[in-house]
Amino acid sequence: MDASQGRIHSIETSGMVDGPGIRYVVFMQGCLLRCQYCHNPDTWTIGKGGHNMTVDELVRDIQAYLPFMKYSGGGVTVSGGEPLLQADFLLAFFQALKREYGIHTAIDSSGGCFTTHGHFFETLKQLIRYTDLVLLDLKQIDPKKHLALTGKPNDHILEFARFLSDNRVPVWVRHVLVPGVSDDETDLKGLAAFIRTLNNVQRIEVLPYHEMGKYKYEQLGIDYPLLDTKPPDDITVQRAKEILGAH
Repeated sequence: MDASQGRIHSIETSGMVDGPGIRYVVFMQGCLLRCQYCHNPDTWTIGKGGHNMTVDELVRDIQAYLPFMKYSGGGVTVSGGEPLLQADFLLAFFQALKREYGIHTAIDSSGGCFTTHGHFFETLKQLIRYTDLVLLDLKQIDPKKHLALTGKPNDHILEFARFLSDNRVPVWVRHVLVPGVSDDETDLKGLAAFIRTLNNVQRIEVLPYHEMGKYKYEQLGIDYPLLDTKPPDDITVQRAKEILGAH
C-alpha cells in the first residue's frame, strides 16, 4: 500500500477525549499488542479489516468540521489500533493537514511498534515535525506485568517515551487503571518516577477501566480476559492520580 492510502477502522467526527478541543478522530486498523482491557479488539488484525482511504479523501471530509475544531482549539487525532504501524500514511496525512488547514495534530499511541532501526525510524523522525501532541499510553512499568497484560515487553515502549522527550514532542501520558492489574502502588510509584525523567509531559491522565468493550469480544468470539474484573472505585482512582500527579 502506498503512503497516500491507509487502512482505516472507523472515524469519529466530534471526539472530546482524544486531545484538546473537538477532535476529528481517525481509528487506524492493526495493532501488535493484545491488552487485556482493550475495548477495540476489532482493530487488532493487520492487513485486513477496516477499509482503505486516501489522504485526499480524509482531508476533504475534514473540511466540513473545521469550524468546530478551530472554535474549540481542537484538531485531528489518529488513534487505533496502533497508528504508527502506518507511519508513512500518517506522515503524508499530517503534511497535508498542515499544508491545507494548519490545524492541530495528535497521535494516540502505545509505542508498541517503536524501533530505532530502518525505514520506520527515518519516517518517524519526519513525522514528529508535523505532530503537535502524542497521547502516550503507558500501561504498566513492571516488565513482567506488562508482558502479561499486553503480550509484549515494554522496554521499547519506554525507549519511545525517551525518544519523544529527547525531541521535545509534547506528550499527555495516559494510564488505564485496572484493579489487580495496573493499580499496585509500587508499580504506580515506579511509573511516576519514570515520568519524572521526561521533560515533555504536559498532562497525566488516569483512565479508570470500564467494561464497555465486553460485547465486542462476544461478537468476535474471543474470550474476555477480565470477565470478573470491575471498574476501580473512586478512592482507588484518586490515590492513583495523587501518586502519578494526574489531572
